[in-house]
Amino acid sequence: MLLPKRTKFRKQHRGRFKGVSKANTIVFGEYGLQALEPVWLTSRQIEATRRSITRYVRRTGKIWIRIFPDKPITERAAESRMGSGKGTVDYWVAVVKPGAVLFEINGLSKEMAHKVLKLASYKLPVKTKILEKV
Repeated sequence: MLLPKRTKFRKQHRGRFKGVSKANTIVFGEYGLQALEPVWLTSRQIEATRRSITRYVRRTGKIWIRIFPDKPITERAAESRMGSGKGTVDYWVAVVKPGAVLFEINGLSKEMAHKVLKLASYKLPVKTKILEKV
């Protein structure tokens, strides 16, 4: 699973979803999966999507993951009382803004690439669109 080796601070504020992504074009591959809504993608969701893509791409193509979960999400212990500070880090998320390209693939036919990315999008809790490099 993806997570940073080390961070400057252990815990972060939640922040808010605002604005659109600047990483909205395909840079590395021929086909891409673009998010249409703002969302926090957990490292588990990214890994599940990566596995579903890898199952079809194998050695014929290449995959690029354009997002990285670098935001720690904390959770309080079960049945703990109010107060006593912020909880411990439970999992990591990538903050995704609308328009962000999440995954890119290369080396597959158009039909196969669309099929693979469509299957991959089922693993994500966000509406997506399949892009082609122009």
